[in-house]
Amino acid sequence: MGTETIHALDDVNVVIRHNEYLAIMGPSGSGKSTLMNVIGCLDSPDEGEYRLKGQLVSRMNDRQLAHARNREIGFVFQTFNLLARMNALGNVEVPLVYAGVKRRERHRRAREALATVGLGDRMLHKPSEMSGGQRQRVAIARALVTNPSILLADEPTGNLDSSTGEDIMKLFGRLHDGGHTLIIVTHEDDVARRARRIIRLIDGAVVSDSCPGSVA
Repeated sequence: MGTETIHALDDVNVVIRHNEYLAIMGPSGSGKSTLMNVIGCLDSPDEGEYRLKGQLVSRMNDRQLAHARNREIGFVFQTFNLLARMNALGNVEVPLVYAGVKRRERHRRAREALATVGLGDRMLHKPSEMSGGQRQRVAIARALVTNPSILLADEPTGNLDSSTGEDIMKLFGRLHDGGHTLIIVTHEDDVARRARRIIRLIDGAVVSDSCPGSVA
């Protein structure tokens, strides 16, 4: 910014293993969103390395980055980001359309993903016909449908009431138990405590990396 260099992430050294359940916490401006964008292959670090399943992301071309985002990362957003004109089944199929999966296979995989999140009976409903919790479940099914290496959730309960948020966190717990790698970016302590590991950032630096039981 002008003559000043801002280190959004400063000497961050983190290893995330398969089937981890990780929460990333920190105040506004701490670097949470930047770290999330790097993990999700939306941003590339100016210095240092990020390896996804052993592959150096900085050496990927645009096609390879798009492939990584579509196949390896499942995104869940606070605002759901569903397409209003499509029903639940159509919304969940979207990543498979971009991946070039044939129609019959898309339908099969989307139905399975919706059943996994408990929406097997709401497949033909549009977002406007669903509650906030149901819309978030559709978003989670959409993230799962490509069988990604990482499920990356940004404030997944931020737009939900406490009871619905509790249901969503229980769903994340079941997904983790089923073998999924979960990374949740949150500012809520009760959400982070559901994870098996919590990383806290301040001014772009990791100030703690521990299990919830050891967090002060």
